[in-house]
Amino acid sequence: MSALSTWLNENRIQYVNAVDDWQEALALVARPLLDDGTITADYVANIIKQRQAVGPYFVIAPRIAMPHARPEEGANKLGLSLLKLRDSVSFGSQENDPVDVIVMFAAPDKDSHVELISRSCIQNVDLSVKYDFL
Repeated sequence: MSALSTWLNENRIQYVNAVDDWQEALALVARPLLDDGTITADYVANIIKQRQAVGPYFVIAPRIAMPHARPEEGANKLGLSLLKLRDSVSFGSQENDPVDVIVMFAAPDKDSHVELISRSCIQNVDLSVKYDFL
């Protein structure tokens, strides 16, 4: 088992044809993390609240969004969930919309996400090949 699969397994990966809007996309990508207790409903509500206050801060690159909130806003444990859309959705990012890959990230404290990132990088994954798969 790879380090990444510890946090992102087949139960947390979804392929969907289309969503009506970015809120539906967030609800879908959050569902596996809500179901297993990784996050609370407050976590999702805080992501939406922040998006409305400061804009789509989590649209990090063309076609890619990584919605997240602060640990104290409802993250119970470390986890990832991935949603791949056939038809992309707009989050309101001038630079990086439309989005078709959404990875929700949760960390229960300010340091645990470093473990996830460092273990993932150690795998030396060629992201361009992985992205072509998605």
